[in-house]
Amino acid sequence: MATLPPRLARRLLSLDDFEHAARRHLPRPLFGYIAGAAEDNQSFHANRQAFAEHALLPRVLVDISRRSTEVQLFGQRYGQPFGLAPMGISALTAYRGDLVLAQAAREAQVPMIMSGSSLIRLEEVVKANPDAWFQAYLPGDEPNILALLDRVRRAGFGTLVITVDVPLAANRENNLRSGFSLPLRPTPRLAWDGLSHPRWLFGTFLRTLLHHGMPHFENNYAYRGAPALSPRALRDYSDRGHLNWQHLARIRERWPGRLVIKGILHPADARRACDLGADGLIVSNHGGRQLDGAVASLRALPAVVDACPNIPVMLDSGVRRGSDVLKALALGATFVFVGRPFGFAAAVGGQAGVAHAIGLLGAEVSRNLALLGLCRLDELGPQVLAPSGG
Repeated sequence: MATLPPRLARRLLSLDDFEHAARRHLPRPLFGYIAGAAEDNQSFHANRQAFAEHALLPRVLVDISRRSTEVQLFGQRYGQPFGLAPMGISALTAYRGDLVLAQAAREAQVPMIMSGSSLIRLEEVVKANPDAWFQAYLPGDEPNILALLDRVRRAGFGTLVITVDVPLAANRENNLRSGFSLPLRPTPRLAWDGLSHPRWLFGTFLRTLLHHGMPHFENNYAYRGAPALSPRALRDYSDRGHLNWQHLARIRERWPGRLVIKGILHPADARRACDLGADGLIVSNHGGRQLDGAVASLRALPAVVDACPNIPVMLDSGVRRGSDVLKALALGATFVFVGRPFGFAAAVGGQAGVAHAIGLLGAEVSRNLALLGLCRLDELGPQVLAPSGG
């Protein structure tokens, strides 16, 4: 297993530390893409504030020496109750980024969701991690939807995640201010951003060009998409505005594996997805990257759990500490996913960086479970929470 150099590991003590390190390592447009959200960042900040509104109520003099953080999800046992959320263009921010994330997750025995906006072919990723999940942004027409589903199935993915909160592109002003676009446009400013970050330039971008050629969007469709860097090429953003529940029903008919719906915030939508045969839900406001002002994922969680008590209800957006994981589980989540911090970890330290980040979060979950006076995750519930008073 790859490990971080001690000098780097000593500085990276929490998930937030990876963001600070990545700010120095990545060119401004790429850092801005990962870190940024939509418009005024209201939902981005609300995600963190929602966790702060809950305090933990510990018990004492409990024998916690044999505690376990294991959890079952879809019949599979994982060592931790968290996994890696989908992160687009990871192969631009870290060398072979999608493979780095997949391999680190496999070694740690936690799930990883591969992004449909990735730059390495999904067939390569599932070969590196046969238990990886695939997240799709649906093409805008049924033939392309079905062709993509068939490709994902042939590749060997067992779990398909459909993201449903992107009917059109959000207003991500932060991306424009940082000079980010898809594809990236060669400009003097972009060239300077690269030259002023030589570790990224030589260790990620030029290394990728040398060994693998120009990255392309490989997985939005059944066919190859636009290059990641081009002065003229346009990325084919499908018109998803007409997509509706009938399309989801058609996907359920076609897809033989597990089907997870990501981007649910309203309990009525949760019930509709359950009625159409969803095997699991991910409560998510896309990390604050879509509708600014949308309710925080944690605040929406209890109503969605109540609406669909018979399937796993998971959560992403805003999780940064082991205590956040425990709070989400106490409010009814079966599992949580973490995005940005693992993307930063891959950029800063490659596979060893992601492994270190997983280890830090896992240690926090175990430690905080013990400090709560609990031995198992299924002992969590509303009784361990109190209003923070903040």
